[in-house]
Amino acid sequence: MTSNRALGYSTIQISLHWIIAALVLFQLLFGESMTTVVDAQATGAKVSSADVSMGTAHYWVGITVLLLVLLRLVLRVVFGTPKPAGASALLVKLAAAAHWLFYALLLLVPLTGLLAYYFSDPFGDIHGLGKPAFIILIGLHAAGALYHQFLLKDGTLRRMLVPAR
Repeated sequence: MTSNRALGYSTIQISLHWIIAALVLFQLLFGESMTTVVDAQATGAKVSSADVSMGTAHYWVGITVLLLVLLRLVLRVVFGTPKPAGASALLVKLAAAAHWLFYALLLLVPLTGLLAYYFSDPFGDIHGLGKPAFIILIGLHAAGALYHQFLLKDGTLRRMLVPAR
């Protein structure tokens, strides 16, 4: 580990954060196409080429998220995370819980999607719970970032925008 750990995240850690965030947003906005395709296959209904394309994109973006999250976890182990920016013990614990919930969702949602695709629909029901869970957690995460930025003014948001030097 380097002394940069105390200052902030590395360029690759920051890049992975925002790439994964963009991919998850894509999945949340366009993931219903996969449901349309799966339902049509089950009933023998015709599927539009747009839905097939978006369903295929959902599949591959999900795999990409899974692989990038695994890389992000490896980097977290190798480089660590910055020390909390002067926050209370309660805020530090809440932030840690939120981050680990994100990692759990970022691993379990793609995995249950793959299990649903290859094995059975009950996994699809579990997979579908990921969308509202992500929306709630993203909202809390954004609120926490804004709280740090504008009320605590502790530089937490900057650490996810500007790499440690």
